[in-house]
Amino acid sequence: MLSLYDKQLSSRLLIGTARYPSPDILRQAIVASGSEMVTVSLRRQQSAPDAGQSFWNILRDTGVDILPNTAGCESVDEAVTLAHMSRELFQTEFIKLEVIGDNQTLQPDMAKTLIAAERLLRDGFKVLPYCTDDLVACRQLIDAGCQVLMPWASPIGTGRGIANPYALKTLRQRFPDITMIIDAGLGKPSQAVEAFELGFNAVLLNTAIAKAHDPVQMASAFRHAILAGFEAQQAVPMLAQDIAAPSTTVLGFPFRELP
Repeated sequence: MLSLYDKQLSSRLLIGTARYPSPDILRQAIVASGSEMVTVSLRRQQSAPDAGQSFWNILRDTGVDILPNTAGCESVDEAVTLAHMSRELFQTEFIKLEVIGDNQTLQPDMAKTLIAAERLLRDGFKVLPYCTDDLVACRQLIDAGCQVLMPWASPIGTGRGIANPYALKTLRQRFPDITMIIDAGLGKPSQAVEAFELGFNAVLLNTAIAKAHDPVQMASAFRHAILAGFEAQQAVPMLAQDIAAPSTTVLGFPFRELP
């Protein structure tokens, strides 16, 4: 089971809900993914009272848990305010904290993220911070009380996969008891498998599914990749070596002269 504070999930795939071709394809993709928790950004303006109602109906009908996020926030006050609004609207203590520091790469500002996390934790939130793979910054988030970290693989929406496997592997090894979810940058199911081979507990995806030619089929592909990756992680893969080792012994072969 995937542990997020006091919540237990059987699926290790979290998905976003933006950029899908249609609400119906979003619904089908959620079902195909097997995900039990989806991220949602709170729209700060609505053109009409009924705007977005069909979207909420879809999420309610699928039975998934909602993980609100503070996407687009660039300041601590903005992120904290949006988190409080999300808690009131969605009736959940969970918040995916994002405080962006660079508009080109959408890299999180780790100093501001830490300050916002400290404030939200004091206010009773269960904070899942979107972060870089910076070891010291991640330690500070853990020391502040975060029980879950969401380090990026590469910039949001790029599909470039894991840009710095050494840093992520080091992060995973240094904090073995912290739930870690790879968030952002994964574009292919094989990259999700790699995340699990590095020891991570789950992955969060949006663009990789929503912008695929067939989002529903891609959601299913990621579902199976996550299962394969987690089973491989549990089985503990063999260590790579430089010298060949025959998988079949020659002992007992007929007509083979022994030295």
